[in-house]
Amino acid sequence: MIVDDQLSSRRLFQMYIEQSPNYELVHIVESAAYADAYVLKSKIDLVLMDILMHDGSNGLAAAERIKKNRPGIKIIAVTSMPEASWLKRAHEIGIESFWYKEVEKDTILDVMDRTMAGESVYPDNPPKVQIGPLNNVNFTERELEVLRVLVTGISNAEIAKKLFISENTVREHIRHLLEKTGCKSRTELAIEARVSGIAINIG
Repeated sequence: MIVDDQLSSRRLFQMYIEQSPNYELVHIVESAAYADAYVLKSKIDLVLMDILMHDGSNGLAAAERIKKNRPGIKIIAVTSMPEASWLKRAHEIGIESFWYKEVEKDTILDVMDRTMAGESVYPDNPPKVQIGPLNNVNFTERELEVLRVLVTGISNAEIAKKLFISENTVREHIRHLLEKTGCKSRTELAIEARVSGIAINIG
């Protein structure tokens, strides 16, 4: 089953599947919201699950529901966004493999074959993305945590409450981030972080 809201990605995955004698395409779903319902009514062995959907649904939450109800189904998380926290969460959920669109050397079919053979295929790190003069590997984990909450548009006080740190600490992290990126304001910083895909909060 393919779960992806991008037409180009769905067509690419479909092409690979149809070219392989090892797979049969059962469903193509454009939203993660009801992906778990499809696996309950059909015989599915493998799901290609995009993470970030335009309708607000997310593939990690859908994968978690699928793993709860059908733990034997193998899942490959696919995304083009370099949000580092998604790798960790995918591991925690029990997703078998993780594939970055457009940057991985292996094709999605290679990853499918290895996954179905019992291998867990994960990249060591998310792809590097530039924000200002630096890229995402130049930020500390705490700075990335602050960024993930900052992109939601809430205040420093609310960020501090969510992360269980002081408001002064939040201000310091944001100041360091502004210095590192060259952004002129927290709004510009939030926009740059979200557009680049470095920090995305999907709940």
